[in-house]
Amino acid sequence: MIDTDKKHYVVTIDVNGVRHTASVEARKLLVHLLRDDFGLTGTHVGCDTSQCGACTVDIDGQAVKSCTVLAVMADGSSITTIEGLAPGNGELHPVQAAFHEHHALQCGFCTPGMIMTVRQLLKQSPNPTEREIRHGLAGNICRCTGYNNIVRAVESLASETHRHD
Repeated sequence: MIDTDKKHYVVTIDVNGVRHTASVEARKLLVHLLRDDFGLTGTHVGCDTSQCGACTVDIDGQAVKSCTVLAVMADGSSITTIEGLAPGNGELHPVQAAFHEHHALQCGFCTPGMIMTVRQLLKQSPNPTEREIRHGLAGNICRCTGYNNIVRAVESLASETHRHD
């Protein structure tokens, strides 16, 4: 719905299982709606140009860089951010646990986007090769780790039989 006097749109989005309604300017990016309006700061702003992948979230089952999506485009969508990934009770999602176990992070800035991307990669290819893993991560930049431990974490998940979603 548009408020023609103020040029704002009202959007309703399910985020991590919670329905949110917000009035947004047509030019507002989804990453800013998530961080600034909904307080979900695990989705990082790294570049605003879709180069780094730090803002990756799940939109209707697909990993998407939220700096490439206008908030109005997400109206009616179901979004999972890094905050909504863990099952609760202090447990980590299997991808988060693998990153922890294999020391696949250093500063942690890219980690939420990496985890959301890996989750999608494993949905599409449950047992990827090292080459497929590196290709799948090509849209996410990490300046600290050199990717080797990230690849090891994904390889460990590929060899396990539990669900990755």
